[in-house]
Amino acid sequence: MKVIKITALLCAGLICTILSAQEQTVVTQKSETTVEDEYLSNVEDVIIRELAQADDRDNKYVALQYIENALSEGRNSPDMIYALESLAGEGISTQSRTNGRLMNNYPDVRAKACELLGQIPTEESKTALVKVALADNEPMVATAAIRSLGDIGINENDEVISTIIWTQKKYAALNPTSSLALEILFAYEKLADTVIDKAAMIQSISVIASNYTYATPVRTKAYELLKTLTGTSSSSSSSGEK
Repeated sequence: MKVIKITALLCAGLICTILSAQEQTVVTQKSETTVEDEYLSNVEDVIIRELAQADDRDNKYVALQYIENALSEGRNSPDMIYALESLAGEGISTQSRTNGRLMNNYPDVRAKACELLGQIPTEESKTALVKVALADNEPMVATAAIRSLGDIGINENDEVISTIIWTQKKYAALNPTSSLALEILFAYEKLADTVIDKAAMIQSISVIASNYTYATPVRTKAYELLKTLTGTSSSSSSSGEK
């Protein structure tokens, strides 16, 4: 009987030892994986930073592709956000000149950076996009910035709405573009519930609706949005029924 008890105790002790060893192996593997992931992440950040700071357009665009891949896999880092902010202002907030000639005016790079900032819904991304929308003179860049501001959805104290209204007025006077006007309408629609004072936004939409420089679908969208925001759709239906 004693032999059986001793054997049972030895078996139990052996099982505990094996389980403990297995748990330690798992912890070690997890630790090694974490260290490896952190190392790869740091390497990725270094590559992105170096490419973003390069002089030529192609390297900057490769940096954007690295960031786009990382974001699609659910990864981002302060270095990536910093690189996007820098690339979004390439040729505007940061300028490189040779004999007075601007050498780093890359609107496509700025537009892509704005697009990717829209996938990082933070206060920092919003602030960077507001700066771009106010400073950039390229419709394609402003269009990307406003689309991303709508996607992020942050509009504290109507800061973003005020920026979009100002941008709409600026381009309506200098270079009315249907694609930009349409993105402005989409952004208004997304942000409508966050707006404190809707009067200025409604006025901006009315201007788009009545500007025949814009394509018909854009003006139609503006009319539909006005009806939604002012409630005239339901009142019109009621009067029609009478």
